[in-house]
Amino acid sequence: MVNVVSRLEPDYAACARRVFEIEAQAIAGLGARLDRQFDAAVAHILQSKGRTIVCGMGKSGIIGKKIAATLASTGTPSFFMHPGEAYHGDLGMVTPEDVFVAISFSGETDEVVKLLPFLRDNGNFLVAISGNPASTLSRAADCHLDVRVDREACPLQLAPTSSTTATLAMGDALAVTLMKARNFKPENFARFHPGGSLGRRLLSRVEHEMTGGTLPLVEEGMGIMDVINAITRSSLGLAIVRTGDDGWAIITDGDVRRGMERYGKDLFDRRAADLMVRDPVRVTVGTRVEDALVLMERQRISALLVFDQEALVGVFKK
Repeated sequence: MVNVVSRLEPDYAACARRVFEIEAQAIAGLGARLDRQFDAAVAHILQSKGRTIVCGMGKSGIIGKKIAATLASTGTPSFFMHPGEAYHGDLGMVTPEDVFVAISFSGETDEVVKLLPFLRDNGNFLVAISGNPASTLSRAADCHLDVRVDREACPLQLAPTSSTTATLAMGDALAVTLMKARNFKPENFARFHPGGSLGRRLLSRVEHEMTGGTLPLVEEGMGIMDVINAITRSSLGLAIVRTGDDGWAIITDGDVRRGMERYGKDLFDRRAADLMVRDPVRVTVGTRVEDALVLMERQRISALLVFDQEALVGVFKK
């Protein structure tokens, strides 16, 4: 049997590499066409008391949705508006303070051009993203961001490929520039992404994720077998030792293993005090999960005791 996939695979890969090359050239060409209009668009969005509304039809609309989502998640209040829905009532959501970003590679998309009289009358600052500086949309705009490309990656020069890639890159450039201008920090990003791992690390506090309630407490004089039973029952991988009136220590399962290496068969004649690590690293209620994790990585430990003032309230683990 002839292996068709193996025979054709080199041609497929060559085609893909050609697409990458053409689209990379399209993006590389954007920088040479950036001018003061890009600066003006950024400055006006920064000064605006409204939202940044992104609008586009067809493939441009799909790219516009991504641009609006990126803006919104990086500190610029933004949403996408479909031009057809806008023309049939959604323009009621557009206030004079809003910046309107209209995307049309030709600059002549009928559904987008139809919105120009309203935007003019409403006093909106209009940013056009198109590949035709002489188009109706570009000439009507306050700022024009040029996304011209020499050719599409599509061999028929019909399907938007290089042009949509260039438009997406221009939107990313706009969003990243605004981020830097706003001094947008990781904790700001986390506020808009509370469900992600970054949101957990930066927004959550140790008391939200610690194990509290009944903790595996043992006494200094307890035998090692009792300590092992306490570690096993807790599923935390450690036991906590109260030392004196106000001191604390811990014994981890790793400490037990090291005790076996040190004492051998005599381990079970030892007491908790022989294995415990005094003054373990601790944090207080209110500590961010991010800070706790950094501390644990620095100390090369996997658990922290959590205190509320002088009271032990839980154990935080990775």
